[in-house]
Amino acid sequence: MKDFDAIQTSSKVVQDKMQPDMKLEKVTDKFMGLFDWLGMLDRNMVIFLTLILFVACFNMISILLVLMMERTPMIGLFKALGSSNWQIRKIFLWSGFLMIFKGMVYGNIIGIGFCLIQQHFKLIPLDPANYYMNTVPITMNWGVIMLLNLATVSLVLFVLLIPTFVITRIQPIKAIIFKK
Repeated sequence: MKDFDAIQTSSKVVQDKMQPDMKLEKVTDKFMGLFDWLGMLDRNMVIFLTLILFVACFNMISILLVLMMERTPMIGLFKALGSSNWQIRKIFLWSGFLMIFKGMVYGNIIGIGFCLIQQHFKLIPLDPANYYMNTVPITMNWGVIMLLNLATVSLVLFVLLIPTFVITRIQPIKAIIFKK
């Protein structure tokens, strides 16, 4: 089968065309333990990605708050010169985007590099008795990788809007005389 998700419908079609004395056994029924294990891997992946996104968002918020605290006099000066809160917020959002972009580029180079090395050279072995395979399998789905990168950047940028609301509470006079 090319589309494994269609195993139920395909098995019904095959069952209807079989002789009455024949028996159809799906691979998912024959190797139920293996498919339960694979389902658990998918669930773990979702949990890990959620945790990684949470940590990334928390770190970016912390970094942006520190940047804003360091530049409080600059924020006050911009406000005194007539800049709107949104104009100042865009400066910090752009700064956050550049940090995210740089991190994503380095992370993709390292992660995809390790995956390509494993895919071609099969450096990480597995015990076939426990895992039903000799090495850690790697499949590169570029559409999923791009979608994951886009979703990560979008989510973190959306979360970065939250700390930039601090800028609206900064008063120009107090910010200009702010001491570190």
